[in-house]
Formats: sequence, C-alpha cells, structure tokens
Amino acid sequence: MIVCGDDALAHRLAAELRDVYRERVTLVTPTGEEAEGPQLTVAGRNRASVLLGRVSAVMPRPSATVNTTAPSALLGAAEPSDSVLALAGVGQAAALALVYDDDETNIRAALAARRLNPALRLVIRLYNRKLGQHLEELLDQAAGIALPGMDAAAIDASTTVLSDADTAAPALAATAVAGTSKIVHADGLLLRAVERTPPGRGEAADPGLCTLALLSATADDPAGSEGSDSSGAEGPELLPDASRVAAATGRGTVVLEAVTHTGPVQPTGQRARRGVPLAELFSRRLRWAVAGIAAAAIALAAASSLTTGHSPLHATYLTLLDIFAIGDPAVDEPLARQILQLLSGLVGLALLPVLVAAGLEALGALRSTSALRRPPRGLSGHVVLLGLGKVGTRVLARLRDLDIPVVCVEEDPEARGIPLARRLNVPTVMGDVTQEGVLEAAKIHRAHALLALTSSDTTNLEATLYARTVSPDLRVALRLYDDDFATAVYRTLRLAHPDALTRSRSVSHLAAPAFAGAMMGRQILGAIPVERRVLLFAALTVAGLPQLEGRTIAEAFRPGGWRVLALDTTPLEERRPDLATPRPADGEPHSTGLVWDLHPHYVLRAEDRVVLATTRPGLAQLLGRLRTPL
Repeated sequence: MIVCGDDALAHRLAAELRDVYRERVTLVTPTGEEAEGPQLTVAGRNRASVLLGRVSAVMPRPSATVNTTAPSALLGAAEPSDSVLALAGVGQAAALALVYDDDETNIRAALAARRLNPALRLVIRLYNRKLGQHLEELLDQAAGIALPGMDAAAIDASTTVLSDADTAAPALAATAVAGTSKIVHADGLLLRAVERTPPGRGEAADPGLCTLALLSATADDPAGSEGSDSSGAEGPELLPDASRVAAATGRGTVVLEAVTHTGPVQPTGQRARRGVPLAELFSRRLRWAVAGIAAAAIALAAASSLTTGHSPLHATYLTLLDIFAIGDPAVDEPLARQILQLLSGLVGLALLPVLVAAGLEALGALRSTSALRRPPRGLSGHVVLLGLGKVGTRVLARLRDLDIPVVCVEEDPEARGIPLARRLNVPTVMGDVTQEGVLEAAKIHRAHALLALTSSDTTNLEATLYARTVSPDLRVALRLYDDDFATAVYRTLRLAHPDALTRSRSVSHLAAPAFAGAMMGRQILGAIPVERRVLLFAALTVAGLPQLEGRTIAEAFRPGGWRVLALDTTPLEERRPDLATPRPADGEPHSTGLVWDLHPHYVLRAEDRVVLATTRPGLAQLLGRLRTPL
C-alpha cells in the first residue's frame, strides 16, 4: 500500500496500516520528513529511473500471504508526479492514499494514479465535499471503462473521498458540551451514538439499542482518563458484553440510540439569521435612554391630565406638542400647566441628541451587516473557539447546528472560516490570542468552554494556561500534535485544576482509522471517537470470514472486537456495493433493506452482508491481518 502526504496524517495513516493491519506500506512524503524504514530521496523526475533499482530492492511487493513483519519504505518527493507514483510501485499496489493538505495536489495525483493502474483502490483527502462526490463518480467510471468485462466490485477498484476535518469535528465539538450525540451519516443511513453520564444511586442506566462502550469517566471522576490520545493510559472499554455492562456501575456509557433513514446530508452551517437583531441595531445605553424619555413623557402626560382635568388622550397630545416644541405657549394657563410645559420642553431637548445617536447607530449597524459581529455585552455560557482553519470551520458549523453559542477568535482576516462566521452572524474577535485583551474581548471569564484549535501547539497551550488563570473551572479542549506532550499537558492541568475538565485531541489521530479502513477495501460507514480510542462502523460480506460465517448473531459477537448490528436483506442482484440509498424518479426515499432488530439465534450465511461496530484490531482480525486472538 502507498500513502502520499505532507503532514501528520500521512505518518499516522502509514503507522495504522503497518501496526494494526500488518500491511506493507510505502510512504511518499516531502524530503526531510522523518519516518521508519529505508529513506530514499527523489530530487526530480530525471532521477526516478536511476533510483528504481534501489527502490525495488527494499520496497516489498504485494503478495497473497500476510507478512507479520510488515516492512515499510520511505520515498522522498516534493509532489506525487507520474514518475514518483511509478517509482513507488503504483502499478502493483493494492491501494493508494492521497492525503496532502492541498486538494488540487490530491486530485491531480488521483487522476494520474487511476490512469497508471485502473484496478487501484483510491482513498483521497478532500476538504470540498461537493467536489469529492463528483470526483468519486468520475474515477469509478474511469475504472469501469478501463477494465471492460471485469466486475469493479470484485476487484475493488473503488474511490473513497474523506475529510479529516469532517471526521474530527464531531469529536472536538463534543468535548465542549457533555452528552452531545455522535452521528454517523452513510448516504440514507443515520446512526446516532450518545454519550451518557453515569447514573446516580438507585437509577438504572438506559442501554439504548445496545451499549457500544464503557467510558473511563465515573461519577467521582467525571474527566476519567480521557485526557490525551496517548494509548499508554487506561481508557474506555469498547464493545463490552452484557455482564461487563451490568458490573460496571457508576461508569458513563456510549450507547447506540437511534437508527433512521434520511435524505442526502445537507451541508452544515446554512442556518444564517436574517436581518439585524435589535441588540445590534441599537446599543443597550441608547435603549435605556429612549426608555427614560418615554417614561418621562408618560409621567408628564399623567400629571397634565390630573392638573388640567383633560382626558388622558388630550393630555398626552398636549404633552407631545410641548416636547416637540410645536405647541402654543401657556401664557394665560394655570401655573401647573406652565411648569409642565417647561418640563416637556426640557424632555424635548434631551430627545434631540438621542434621536441623532439612534440614527448614527442604526446607519453604522446596517453598514456593518456584512462585517463580523462583536460579542454582545451580556454574553455568558458560550464556547470560545480559537482558530478558523479547516478544522475550526467544521467545528464551528457543528456547534451552530447544535444551537450552542460561540465566540470565535482568529488572527488571519483571510482565514477559511471567516465567511462562515459572517454568514452565521457568529461573534468574532480578530487578533492574536496570545496578546493581552483578546481573550477578554471574547468574554472568556463568562465562557462555558474553550476550544483551542489553532495549528500551533504552543499557541493552544498558552491560550489554555491564560484562560485557566481567568476561569479556573473552565472546560478546556486543546488540539495538540505530539502524544507525549499532550499527556504531560493533560496531567499537569489535571493536577493544577482537579475540578476542571481538560481534553487534548489530535485531528490526525481521530481521522487515521477511517482512512486506514477505507484503504483496506471494505466500506467504512463512519467512525466515532470514544475518549482516546475510535470505534468503526463497517459493512462486510460474511463470505470468507470464518468468525462470522455459519455462526449465530450471539456467537459472532466478540467483546472488544466486533458486534453485528444489522443485516442487509436487499437481494443480491439489487445490492449496491456502497450501501447507498437509491432514489426513484419521483424523489421519494425508500428503505435500504437493513434489519436492525436481529434475532440472536439467526445464523449468518455466506451471501449475507452485515453492518458491524468494530474496533481497529477487531477489523484487522476479521480481515485476516491480525493473527493474535483478541
């Protein structure tokens, strides 16, 4: 297998394929990157033919047998050109992952790879979701034309487009709010897993459809050992059996709550508010001034009605004439009437600057409707989001879909998420978060949580430490790359602030399992994070899997490995390889044919296709890559 990339995701993906699935991997990365295995350098296309013999000597060739040693090779190249892909062995490879940070680079390399090897399984990292859907169709169609007479599903020359930001965003958003749903979309299929807090004494836990995991968090330790993505500490228990669930009293759980069928997933972040709210059109001070003048006018009208004997309506009319200085002077009127007229004139004088200020404020607010909104003065209980890059933009859309108030902080006015923040009317503070006063402008002292998602570890750490000095009990989740560093930061923050919740997350760590599962040639419906670990939802055909074929649903369950959730009852001739939900001409959705309420004694047949919840080692063992029993 070949992995091409220029950031942390490429290295984590290569390690995932090598260590979990025992695959032989060639990593193509820019020169100067560190990785295990032979280090080869390609300076340009002219040197590719010279180094071909050296690469062939060290780069393993695909074979039908499983090699548990799983050697790897490193190929240094600035970009995945045709010669570089040929040098990496794309013609003999089973799968290719293109995970460069630039969409255009990945698209160009995918088109070249499909031309060089039509039977190649492609996994492409793209941020643009609409473009990704069209690219999948194009490359799959190209594979079908280039391989006439062959079943594309049989050779598995599939194309899968994934986004690391989309994969990690639900987990990062969930760290800010307890109990949020973790949703997996698979065309017309929607699976929702919910993290539930430990039940109190005498309360029974709701198991939902099934329990997917036991969290390390307990009623006495709400943060658990969830601090970092490092696998060294004790963490959650995935896919426990009924006895473990019953025995684990006081622990939080992740349960499969609902399975529904929906239409196509609409892009997030489209619920922008229309118009300008009153609080943005007029300031609070101006609104108080108008209210005071109105109260004074009402009091003067009441006093005029009492002293002159006029009806309240007529008294109000006379008072307004006096306020606007268009009434006759009360020369021959009683003294009370004269005094009230003078007071009304004073109120009119006070009204003039208020009207001018209201006009100026309204004009400025209307002009700034296309600009970024400032945090309201009385805002509290919100989430402060640092960084509006690729990941921050997806997290912002996710938080707004959950109707969670957010204040963003971004230094770059050209950041990717600025247009989304403007469209959703999300308060945004422009400035360097490490500078004094920026976090205060985001109302950090009244915030509920802080999400530090910039691409700089030091910036995220500095912002977190400063925020904790302002609000010691603040819920914090920060994005850190290095696992050891993340573990050290987590332990120190937990020691210094034992009553506050702290999380550290790595985007590449959350995304790598989904990319690796797609490279294995099996449909990965989605992945949900469970503290530091990841639980995969996959669709597999039972044929050739001795752990499933000929076994009942109950016998096929492997605690900590996999669990059969659903059975595809669609006829073989109508079964789609990607579990997509086709739509008839009238646009009405219909069922996918999946049965979720399975009898435990149902015997799985070779032609059956099932939907499983599985761990990464469990999926590797099902596919024959991991020989050590779970």
